Amino acid sequence: MNTIQIKGLAKPVSQLIMGTDFFRLDNPDEVAYVMEQFLQIGGNTIDTALVYCGGESEQAIGRWLRETGKRADINILTKGAHPDATGHRVNAEAIRKDLAISLERLGVDSVEMYALHRDDTSVPVGAIIEALNEHLEAGSVQTIGASNWTHERLQEAAEYAEQHGLIGFSFSSPNLSLAKANEPFWAGCVSADQAAIDWHEAHQLPLLSWSSQARGFFTGRFTPDNRENADLVRVFYSDDNWERLRRAEELAGKKGVTTIQIALAFVLNQSFPTCALIGPRNEAEMRSCLEGAQLKLTPEELAWLDLTKA
Repeated sequence: MNTIQIKGLAKPVSQLIMGTDFFRLDNPDEVAYVMEQFLQIGGNTIDTALVYCGGESEQAIGRWLRETGKRADINILTKGAHPDATGHRVNAEAIRKDLAISLERLGVDSVEMYALHRDDTSVPVGAIIEALNEHLEAGSVQTIGASNWTHERLQEAAEYAEQHGLIGFSFSSPNLSLAKANEPFWAGCVSADQAAIDWHEAHQLPLLSWSSQARGFFTGRFTPDNRENADLVRVFYSDDNWERLRRAEELAGKKGVTTIQIALAFVLNQSFPTCALIGPRNEAEMRSCLEGAQLKLTPEELAWLDLTKA
């Protein structure tokens, strides 16, 4: 599998990152099976968060690591400072508390990547970067990143870190997919628009995309008349996205691959380092993701798929 390098990490990061939002304490056999399949295709990085499955995702990963002894083979990305019923929690105390809980659940002293799950634009970036640098200095995290931050806030954070001799974000994790979001899937989520893509290209900051395949939009299960999935209708149904789907189907036919593999390849063939968070649950889906990750698309094909070229 292809990999990217993230500044601050010794190990490379596989371009496919295994999502674990279905890892629970009551499905250990599925967790073990999925992780074995993921390792077999060359994956080495997993994504989790304090809030996934009420905390069971991190606990399930921790149990799997203990039982298999594969900690040295895995990059862990976990996330904290997610809003709760009281509102935003992007502050030093919440970060400290959430990270301590995550490390305990995972059964590790340090994670390779730690990201803020949301942003709070009312908080100056300086306070956030300073708080995260304390954990970098302590060794409890090896790199820091931002999930669902706009590129404008990423730029502010980069400038603050440089001006104050601190370590800034080494990666960002918004949604990036061939299908463009009409509105956020969840409150506070960010999808990369063209301006964000241009910013990432200019700065070469690695982007780790969630919902990289637009939550099944490219599987062929959906049509403009099929409106049974209200969230998919709300977020991804648009004339432009149906045209992107049509073009992806056409290109897939020419290359002898599936449409969803073209959608995955679109994310992984950008002009800056990218990874895609995936959620396969069987061998066939895992192999499909690997094949999609190995596809090469030209800049002209990317532009045509994205409707920027006739």
